[in-house]
Amino acid sequence: MKALFIVILTLLPPCLGKLSTPKHAHQKMQGNITETYLIKTLLNQPGISNKEVQMLVVTFPPASVSAAHRHPCPTFGYLLEGELESTFEGKTYHYKPGDSFYEKPNGLHAVTRNSSKNKPAKLLVFFIAEKNKPTTVPVKTK
Repeated sequence: MKALFIVILTLLPPCLGKLSTPKHAHQKMQGNITETYLIKTLLNQPGISNKEVQMLVVTFPPASVSAAHRHPCPTFGYLLEGELESTFEGKTYHYKPGDSFYEKPNGLHAVTRNSSKNKPAKLLVFFIAEKNKPTTVPVKTK
């Protein structure tokens, strides 16, 4: 199954430049960071029952920082534009356009930061979630 998602993430980006936001897309705000859902589909096939696939674009305005959180589901990311610094499970990563990553379920995502003071960053995110369960859970910091 992991190979399937790698193939999807490999083939999808060349198509994204040709896509506008779909009519069925739905936007959600978290502070000044926006999430634009491209698709949300329930899978009920043998071996993948009752899973919901969600694909969204997260836009990080210049100098924005996300709050600490966890994703209780497999999470795949592909940076479309800009640059992001992300600390996941205590390790810091620097992503540039074309970089992709996988985050294991429930790992601590301490921070994601757009270090640019004048350019937004756009991240394509692909979740494989439990039906009607949250894909992001805030973490209380001390």
